Amino acid sequence: MENELHNFIKVWILAIISLCYCFYISSKLPKGIFKLISLTPIFIFFLYLPLTISTAPLVGITAFFLSWLANFKLLLFCFDQPPLSPPPSNLFHFISLASLPIKPKQKTPSQNKSKPPQRSILFAIKVLILALLYHCYSYKQNIHKNVVLVMFCVRIYIELELILAVAGTLARAMFGFEIEPQFNEPYLATSLQDFWGRRWNLIVTSILRPTVYYPIRRISTRLLGSRWASLPAIFGVFVVSGLMHELIFYYLTRVAPTWEVTWFFILHGVAVVAEVVVKKVVPDKMRLHSVVSGALALGFVAVTAVWLFLPQLVRNGVDEKSIGEYSKLMDLIKGLLPF
Repeated sequence: MENELHNFIKVWILAIISLCYCFYISSKLPKGIFKLISLTPIFIFFLYLPLTISTAPLVGITAFFLSWLANFKLLLFCFDQPPLSPPPSNLFHFISLASLPIKPKQKTPSQNKSKPPQRSILFAIKVLILALLYHCYSYKQNIHKNVVLVMFCVRIYIELELILAVAGTLARAMFGFEIEPQFNEPYLATSLQDFWGRRWNLIVTSILRPTVYYPIRRISTRLLGSRWASLPAIFGVFVVSGLMHELIFYYLTRVAPTWEVTWFFILHGVAVVAEVVVKKVVPDKMRLHSVVSGALALGFVAVTAVWLFLPQLVRNGVDEKSIGEYSKLMDLIKGLLPF
């Protein structure tokens, strides 16, 4: 585990050096093909870096932060699009925006800076639930496999939210500005469109909109007209998301893709497209109540996740492996601390 931690540190040192090149060299080039060519080696390098680590938690963080988010942000950077354009005057600011899953919040005059106490209580409850799930994994052999899959699904959500919250807290402490929340209580979603577009993993949503959704929508507007232009754009977003999840699953398992997770997102893309069509043609008064539609949406997410999203990870032991590696990693970090 100590060697893995050293490899992780080396990977991020190399990533920081690469982003220095982006800041000092590529940012001076005109937008378009020349900047894209200058950044192509960085795209490839960031896809390679997670392969140098084998510990699941460290692989997951590196793959998500660099291979997905950083590469997509740099792709937007090639065409002078936010969040990296215009380039921040501070190199440290540029590196943090590029490599961390953060998005600065736009300030408004009515913005309330106080943190609702309910958020802190919910955060503490989620930490307790996560600890309970870790404990229950000791009895996995006595629990029905579908229950184990549900436990793993809840675990992924809480772990991802905690990791992104820590990244946001660090950015807030370093830069002094507010960060957009990464999750917005997805269990309160009123529809699939609400779940994916406004509540779940919002940093990914904010990156996929300018890189995938807007370009496809511009093209489809010419072909289908403005009324239906969003449909192929929505589907395209889910296809790209599925392929990126497939890549991350490969980093975690190191086995050939089964394409289950890609089909999970294709299925959800079709479902969201159908939902948008229904909203366009069915009057408001004839639609399901938001409580009913929300329950159906969450049920659909849960059932399809157990069917297509989680089995590949559980089948390759990523769920159990990651818990043991988290424990070893925490013990190692505690041993390195001077207090």
